[in-house]
Amino acid sequence: MNKPSTPQAVQIIAEDGYALSGHFFKTEDAQQKRPVLLCPATGIVQQFYFRFCEWLSQQGHAVLVFDFRGIGQSLHEPVKYSNARIQDWGQLDIPAALDWLTLHTGQQQVILIGHSAGGQLTGLVRNHQKIAQVIAIAGSTGHVKGLSGKTKWLAPVLFNVYMPLNIRLYGHANNKKIGWGENLPKGVARQWAEWCSKPGYVANALGKSVDQHYHAEIRCPVTAIHASDDEIATRANVADLLRLYPNAAQRTICLEPATEGFGHIGHMDLFRSSHQRLWPVVLDAIIHSRSESQPHADSL
Repeated sequence: MNKPSTPQAVQIIAEDGYALSGHFFKTEDAQQKRPVLLCPATGIVQQFYFRFCEWLSQQGHAVLVFDFRGIGQSLHEPVKYSNARIQDWGQLDIPAALDWLTLHTGQQQVILIGHSAGGQLTGLVRNHQKIAQVIAIAGSTGHVKGLSGKTKWLAPVLFNVYMPLNIRLYGHANNKKIGWGENLPKGVARQWAEWCSKPGYVANALGKSVDQHYHAEIRCPVTAIHASDDEIATRANVADLLRLYPNAAQRTICLEPATEGFGHIGHMDLFRSSHQRLWPVVLDAIIHSRSESQPHADSL
């Protein structure tokens, strides 16, 4: 195992000139394994993933993690003035991060590890040819009718009452107050509610706010890793996401908390240091996805 990497603060400039904040974890491994781009969940800042990124760099993968526009260090004004939308994350931010990572590592392709929303937007990425494989952790469409547990009842209140009321009163969604990540720009909050209201997530915006997409062109392997106690990335919602990529080889891994020796994994815990024993599952998915994935029959 390599020595831990000290993250290097970097700036990533998107096609529209927006400056994104990121951190790059170098690796001392001489084998030049494919670099990893880690794309965060909605409202989750890059620092949440630092320990996981450090571990990946010790396994021989250079890693870039960043904040989407309007979130964390990529928020450059009071959040109520941010014009960020979720589609900007897929159409502008991820492409810019891919360009930065390939340029600075000299590699033609990278592995995209996306957490929740970070693994849902590949079909919007114009330079998706730079993605060798996708590992979607807790990735799903988040369709409200496919949710489970208390989230099945909380999400409609969040989407239909709490966030709209916040936007009217404050100009943004004050999600931090209720423990649902960072405060969200109004455009992000509105699209999040709209896209989760029906099956298909971003498919609900095609032909409306989203004119161009590449879902059918995605041919790299897509591995979905989720936990059986995840109330958002349920089995139904994970399958709903995978159907958007009809020409991608696919694999689903469902983690059972009790089998893995944990009381809870849910939507967030896989990335926590307390659950580090699960991280080799991600590494194994990186290694084996090409040989073990099978094409999916459904289409968008």
